Amino acid sequence: MNKIFLIIKREYLVRVKKKSFIIMTLLAPVLLAGLILIPAWIMTREDSNEKRIAVVGEGAVLFAGTIPSTKSIKFDYLIDVNPEEIKMNFEEQGYYGVLFISPKVAYIPNAVQLFSHKQPTLETTMHISNSIEKEIERKKLESYDIKDLDKILKEIESTVNVQTILITDEGAEKKTSTGLSMGIAYISGLLIYMLTFIFGAQVMRGVIEEKTSRIVEVLISSVKPFQLMMGKILGIAMVGLTQFFLWIILTLIIVGYAQSTFLPDIKSTPENPIVQNIMSADVTPVESTQTPMPDLNEFQSILISMKSMNWLLIIGSFIVYFLGGYLLYASLFAAVGSAVDNETDTQQFMIPITVPLLLGLFVSMGAFQNPDSSLVFWCSLIPFTSPMVMMARIPFGVPYWELASSMALLFLFFMGTTWLAAKIYRTGILMYGKKPTYKEIFKWIRYKNY
Repeated sequence: MNKIFLIIKREYLVRVKKKSFIIMTLLAPVLLAGLILIPAWIMTREDSNEKRIAVVGEGAVLFAGTIPSTKSIKFDYLIDVNPEEIKMNFEEQGYYGVLFISPKVAYIPNAVQLFSHKQPTLETTMHISNSIEKEIERKKLESYDIKDLDKILKEIESTVNVQTILITDEGAEKKTSTGLSMGIAYISGLLIYMLTFIFGAQVMRGVIEEKTSRIVEVLISSVKPFQLMMGKILGIAMVGLTQFFLWIILTLIIVGYAQSTFLPDIKSTPENPIVQNIMSADVTPVESTQTPMPDLNEFQSILISMKSMNWLLIIGSFIVYFLGGYLLYASLFAAVGSAVDNETDTQQFMIPITVPLLLGLFVSMGAFQNPDSSLVFWCSLIPFTSPMVMMARIPFGVPYWELASSMALLFLFFMGTTWLAAKIYRTGILMYGKKPTYKEIFKWIRYKNY
């Protein structure tokens, strides 16, 4: 065991001292923090460029004043102009675009056209369509001769947001977010796939380099091939864990500092007591209409929901599945590296390794829609796909017996693949100048220990 520890120490120190390791360790948290903060920063920014849109045609008369102007978009209703003439030179008159509303819009949805030289934003088109829809609905209701129509419309206008609340076995309630769960499932599954492939490929390249440089001949004079393989695999695993923990710590520091400095307004807002007690008999319809709901944007709601997530389970499971998945595949990568003399020859042996990895990634994407389907369930137990698929299921809730069974099977298969890879490694590490076939590799597996 002492020899394995020495190899682990060598592999670890050699890699953490590399410039590429230091650069990626410092750069990745900046990129991750940017993915979190930049969307929030963009949501707080306002378009300072004012866009003027000319509303022409018969719709300018029918819908005059019904499309409200915003801070960045102004609407001018031009009654006595030829739509075709202004469409030819609207930019010269200072307009961003020309909006033509046909009188048939009430029964032909595509009867609204926005002409412009630049592609309008989704916000612009949605604002126009929503405003026109509301006006059409109001005019249709007017035809029923309803009194105080504007007052009634204002009173019946409602917004519904579905809040997801989980009830634990102890009866406690936790507010969750489906979008947040999907995000965590996607990121964790993708990270395990990427890290397993990246660090596994590092094991394979390291074995090939030592084999082609003939350093391995010196090493195995002091240690057994199995000890050399295990030391290399575990050493690189420690490098991956070190980098992962540094990414988490540095990302949290950067996000916390940037949020308090540049985005002080984005913070958790206390929930409305009406929301907290909405199922209580004490809340009457009158009270609920008199007490307005807090104007929380989606980002603030996610920040609130993040506090209710079981981060200990998520991060702990990520570490276990990363280690299990990496050890499972790294042993196979080491076996491939020992069987060839250069990376070009690895392609034919990489297919049986990459196919299960890709399958696990694809199934984990489907787990967002149906985390309890039979395909997702079995793939979360099969060791070759469970690291990605189970991590995609955990944010949606997984019984502990399934989690324990999946982890146990993963590490049992790791021991099996390690035994298999060791039999290939001990023979292939000293084979030079010949491109092996699958038939020859099967012979190596059948060789007795020496």
